[in-house]
Amino acid sequence: MKRQRTVKQAFSAAGIGLHSGSKVTVNFRPAPADTGIIYTRTDLNPPVSIKCEPEAVRDTQLCTALVNMDGVRISTVEHLTAALSALGIDNLYIDVNAPEVPVMDGSAQPFIYLFEAVGVQDLPEPKRYLRVARKVRVEDGDKWAELNPSAGGFQLDLTIDFNHPAMERELQHFAFNFTGRGFASELSRARTFCFMRDVEYMHAHNLALGGSLENAVVLDDYRVVNPDGLRYPNEFVKHKMLDAIGDLYMSGHSILGSFKAYKTGHKLNNMLLRAFLSDAQNYELISWSDERADERAETFEFIDARSTELA
Repeated sequence: MKRQRTVKQAFSAAGIGLHSGSKVTVNFRPAPADTGIIYTRTDLNPPVSIKCEPEAVRDTQLCTALVNMDGVRISTVEHLTAALSALGIDNLYIDVNAPEVPVMDGSAQPFIYLFEAVGVQDLPEPKRYLRVARKVRVEDGDKWAELNPSAGGFQLDLTIDFNHPAMERELQHFAFNFTGRGFASELSRARTFCFMRDVEYMHAHNLALGGSLENAVVLDDYRVVNPDGLRYPNEFVKHKMLDAIGDLYMSGHSILGSFKAYKTGHKLNNMLLRAFLSDAQNYELISWSDERADERAETFEFIDARSTELA
């Protein structure tokens, strides 16, 4: 039986905030079953906690940001959330001393590495999945994203559309059957990217002040500026898929179904997840112990990460 998961023991990490440019420290602590993923701003007095859920996403400009009703925010959570999806971690306390999670190298790989080093533990309660029961689609101009029922586990099919010499047309589409190990090897190292022409605008609006060639792929009008080039030939579309996996895991549950999208981003991903969860006829919440659970959940081979089991 697949069970809910949390981190094996408390640990911390530090890095630069993408938008503030300041040093950020984040602490991860084990959480009991059915807690969900809880972020806490420890730099505030009193500290403020925000649960990771679709309704808490209230800003999607250049990142996914959780914002409470008082305007307290925690930004750039999508890469960490994507890593948690691959690890099968659905319960976790995350304490951060800034308005954003450290960007690390602009991908999910450093988080995968940290959790693998520390390990995860199984909790007594069975894991729950969201099974897509009927098609849900959202559109924004020519952009669209949809979830469909599927006979398999979780499949993703994503196309981007950039007219740039460094982005070959045949490398702007990617399809992927999700597993934790597949995520780690095929997607986790894909970095966020931006264009030099946009940097001045972002800095003028106090955005991406911590951005650099160390944590992003940067393109001028003709080429990739980073001296070491790309990590994958199709790194751009793979990063967009990494973002989508993180954005769709804001519910804290793995999805059994098919995700397909064209020119999607954080805003559209969140619109899709909200539309999906807005009508109970769109999905079934399936527990591993539920008699309706089937072999589709077996396809979720999460990253083992030196797991242990709680008695």
